[in-house]
Amino acid sequence: MNRTEDLILVLNCGSSSIKFALYDAGAEPLPRRPAWNGKVDGIGGPQSSFGETGVEPGLVALDAGQPYHAALGHIRERIVARLGGRRIAAVAHRVVHGGSKYSAPVRVDAGVLADLRSYIPLAPLHQPFALEAMDVLLAERPDLPQVACFDTAFHHTLPDVERMLPLSWAAWERGVRRYGFHGLSYEYMSVALAERYGDAARGRTIVAHLGSGASLCAMRELRSVATTMGFSALDGLMMGTRCGALDPGAVIYLMEIERLTLEQVGHALYHESGLLGISGLSSDPRVLLQHEDDPRVRAALDLYVRRIVREIGALAAVLGGVDLLVFTAGIGEHNDEIRRRVCAALAYLGLVLDDAANAAHGPVISAPGSRPMAAVEPTNEEWVAARHAREAIAAG
Repeated sequence: MNRTEDLILVLNCGSSSIKFALYDAGAEPLPRRPAWNGKVDGIGGPQSSFGETGVEPGLVALDAGQPYHAALGHIRERIVARLGGRRIAAVAHRVVHGGSKYSAPVRVDAGVLADLRSYIPLAPLHQPFALEAMDVLLAERPDLPQVACFDTAFHHTLPDVERMLPLSWAAWERGVRRYGFHGLSYEYMSVALAERYGDAARGRTIVAHLGSGASLCAMRELRSVATTMGFSALDGLMMGTRCGALDPGAVIYLMEIERLTLEQVGHALYHESGLLGISGLSSDPRVLLQHEDDPRVRAALDLYVRRIVREIGALAAVLGGVDLLVFTAGIGEHNDEIRRRVCAALAYLGLVLDDAANAAHGPVISAPGSRPMAAVEPTNEEWVAARHAREAIAAG
């Protein structure tokens, strides 16, 4: 990594989209903003689009037989066209699940890829697609270093009492335990909050990562001590299309009484639940807030907020109080009405919202003297992954 013109490519692969970002690897410190980024969206759907820095998204034709490979190929072509003689020194991948084996970023090879394939059932919305990108690059550019950066890694500081599930000891020994997710986002928070708030962030902090997927993380000394997602990314908060924490008896009922197959139950819990499932309209709170005259929409929003408030209360109990509550990710950063409703229900903690600051999206949205302080902090998962890749390559 001694060439100042080198770049690090970060790939964040989902089931229907691929986000990418290029970072100047030789700059010190590593820039928070990418030199260039973009996204292919709607992969596998009737229409796919490609957008990049400074350019409005436009339709792009992808091979219907292999749309994901085609999307990766389109990104490669666009990057090659923009390199101008510069070199990609490494590729960083956001990987949702590292299992019990990987608690830190790792260089990708055939053995690592085989390990990560075994975790696909634990993160079916993301894991297969990140691995597909790795597989393609290993075949086409075996000389190019790839680094897997795990969403589970930040939570390796969880105590065993938080990791354990109340199942048999044999299940624990087989790795059936709570892992936690959104770790790249929480890792960025551990950096950004320390910079902005100093020692005030090192006490009892709860971060609410509210996006299409959602979770909470309780931190002490900016380390994870409890989180709402567990064995899989289905646990905890109600989400856009995912159910969150659910009585397992309901799953048994769906399979035994309503005769749903395992595949049908999985599809229902991941794709037909949450805000979309209850409202019947949308998984996006921005859309739902415009249709609250519909009882189903109102019920969906009420439950969404209630589950966030309930889980914040649980984490506050674990921490013994809250000093700082931080909202991040798409909904957390941009939806002032959801934040207002959550904070209003937390008045018992001493939280007093500053309505004007909340409408302006922070950074501090609580009133002077409020305890806890409430804040909004944009996340930056791609930068965390790029930093890990640079460190991994430097270490050899």
